[in-house]
Amino acid sequence: MKVFLGLGSNLGNRVEYIERAIEEIGSLKDTKIIKKASLYETEPWGFKEQPDFINSAVEIETMLSAEELFNEVKSIEQKLKRKSKGKWQEREIDIDILFYGNEIIKSERINIPHKEIEKRKFVLIPMYELAPDFVHPVFNETITELLSKSGDALVVKKYEN
Repeated sequence: MKVFLGLGSNLGNRVEYIERAIEEIGSLKDTKIIKKASLYETEPWGFKEQPDFINSAVEIETMLSAEELFNEVKSIEQKLKRKSKGKWQEREIDIDILFYGNEIIKSERINIPHKEIEKRKFVLIPMYELAPDFVHPVFNETITELLSKSGDALVVKKYEN
């Protein structure tokens, strides 16, 4: 299954958290990384009084079910010492399943496609880099189309270390 994951960090060594998370994802059973997006520095979404984020995305191929993958990425967050702080708060690492093929999955634990992708340039820009023609299964529009219509005014710029 072709899957896209979004990654974000705004505490500690943000780049190292993203790189370590990608390494861990690549070492999951029956999973391989196909493509990695660049790193982007972005203003925080929601709660503004926190450090800027480093965001990225990866395209993977996996045999894991969506539920298994969800459990694995939450386990990676724990391994990398993410502390739970609540919605839109600062975090060491955040890994989200953006798309799981073209599937639409809604449960108590999982929402795929990830909610509000169409409103968030910090997700759309790395996704555009990976798969500009990927069609959002709910909106039936490409990432390119969603990005062009996004009203998100937050600054998202390529990260240069």
